[in-house]
Amino acid sequence: MKKGIIFDLDGTMWDSSKEVAEAYDLALKKAGIPLRVTTADVRAVMGKTMVEIAHIYFDEIDPAHAVDIMTACIDEENEYLRTHSGKVYGGLETALSALSRKGYFLACVSNCQSGYIEAFYESTGLGKYFSDKECWGGTGLPKSGNIKLVVERNNLDDAVYVGDTMGDFNSSAEAGVKFIHAAYGYGNAPEGTPKISSPAELFEAVEKVFGENIKP
Repeated sequence: MKKGIIFDLDGTMWDSSKEVAEAYDLALKKAGIPLRVTTADVRAVMGKTMVEIAHIYFDEIDPAHAVDIMTACIDEENEYLRTHSGKVYGGLETALSALSRKGYFLACVSNCQSGYIEAFYESTGLGKYFSDKECWGGTGLPKSGNIKLVVERNNLDDAVYVGDTMGDFNSSAEAGVKFIHAAYGYGNAPEGTPKISSPAELFEAVEKVFGENIKP
């Protein structure tokens, strides 16, 4: 039976809000736009798509060109993050390595733009643990659709999505997969949802949702 663990990225595997804000500021300065984006601003929109974020940030400046401004920002972001890694949550690589050795199929699904997951892989060196990835920028699908896509094209018999927000919880339910809440991230999940307070607790959480005896 082929079982997969599909990971969200922001708030689940790393916190790149500081570096993303720095990249946006670089892009806005180059464009001569008198607006600065803070770390708090970035955290407030984590999990939303590029188009949604564009209108949140830039409609007051130039609604007709909000997406164009956002495109310049994310181009800068992808390049910046390749050499300026976000903060990887403690214990993540240990968890990924152990789960991979146990034979679990590991993938990443995020609502990010194309190139963002690749920047995460490159700057952290963690790409070697993942066998598939998908994002909103690659398909235009909502997160639930991308989770389904990964499950179907890799012939997974059972899967769990690890994410940090209510949106992640809802997406996993819509995709028909199990869910583990990364409670150290940006959001919440319903009471009683399987949860971890750090990636180091993923072994026990996986053991419970899959009913297997997982040891690091």
